[in-house]
Amino acid sequence: MKEVEELSFGDSATGASERKRQPWLGRLIAALVVIVLLVVCGSAWAWEARLRHIIVFVNGQQMEISAGTTAKQLLSAHDDFGAHPGKLLAVDGSVLKTTGGHPVSLTVDNQQVDPSDWGNTRFSGNTQISVTSGGDVTEGHTTDYETVPHGITVNIAGGVIQMVKTRGQDGKREIWVGDVSKKRIAKRMAKQMVDTQIVGVSPRPEGHKVIALTFDDGPSDQYTAPILDILKQKGVKATFFDVGQYSVRYPALEKRMVAEGHEVASHSNTHPFMPKMKRDALRAEINAGFANMKKASGVSTRMMRSPYGSFTVDQWKDVYDLVDYNVLWSIDTEDWRRPGAQAIHDAVLNHAYNGAVVLMHDGGGNRDQDIEALPGIIDDLKAQGYEFVTVSGLLKLAGISAAPSADKSGDAKK
Repeated sequence: MKEVEELSFGDSATGASERKRQPWLGRLIAALVVIVLLVVCGSAWAWEARLRHIIVFVNGQQMEISAGTTAKQLLSAHDDFGAHPGKLLAVDGSVLKTTGGHPVSLTVDNQQVDPSDWGNTRFSGNTQISVTSGGDVTEGHTTDYETVPHGITVNIAGGVIQMVKTRGQDGKREIWVGDVSKKRIAKRMAKQMVDTQIVGVSPRPEGHKVIALTFDDGPSDQYTAPILDILKQKGVKATFFDVGQYSVRYPALEKRMVAEGHEVASHSNTHPFMPKMKRDALRAEINAGFANMKKASGVSTRMMRSPYGSFTVDQWKDVYDLVDYNVLWSIDTEDWRRPGAQAIHDAVLNHAYNGAVVLMHDGGGNRDQDIEALPGIIDDLKAQGYEFVTVSGLLKLAGISAAPSADKSGDAKK
């Protein structure tokens, strides 16, 4: 049988050798595959990042942007859409720096984005973007306080007794001092101010029938003792408005008044006309009157009767911290005119009423007519059902008292 000749493209060993001598072909093919993949991926990235566009809404306005645009790029390309950082303000509201406040605010679909994340923030289609200006910031401050002096109101018209109704208190205001500007700006009231109030009152105690006898210008060595004798005999208490220089001259009489249950109060120290006095002199006069009364009798008081009843709004403003009461009168016997004992008697009886304050004298001149008239005044008032009270007793029955004084040595406001 005829052998069939095998066809061969060459020796297998030789072919393998040829393939080994040509490695570049496989590498070329691999490189071409990589290039193709890179081109495809790159095209896809370019399409996604640069070529594809999306619709977003910035502050309600529709706009088209590249899909890969970051928030930082978007704001930079559009000058922050007109938004700007907040200003740094001084404590008084003036501008210290046009920057220094809160930065521009970016919100993406109602989510606040921190400025540090703007470079990594991209958007999807139909994203709602809000760009707003940053808020202003007020500089830091330290807190100080300042005193707000209280005022004084005086409404004494028509009152038989003038008194301190409300004791004034200074207020305290909070002050902010700017850390940068050093400006001082008043803020809230940390403590409210309370004004001093001086009022006039005319006590008429309900359910009572009382009258207050008062005697001025003593003590005197000639008239005070006989008047005290009559009051003791009749069982009547009265109020003596004494002149300080006479109190220390006749301390035994001053002490007797107190011992027998009478009230002692000041009628100044030397009996001057007070509206003519300067502030410092007036204060010295009043303080001396109180001091001499205490020296003579041991009694400390803040009640006085101004000489001649002359005491105006200006005097109250000068000494309201020294005095609680300035006591006037509602029945003037005009005994200083020496009209006769009967006239003095009739002046009291014809004008008596519940709460009346009667003015008489136990010094400062001839007071024989007062001594003569006094027993009949007391007897006839008693017959009409009157009881006799001191000025403090009258105020107490009427439920009236001056505001307590926290500092009896304080200086009145100039």
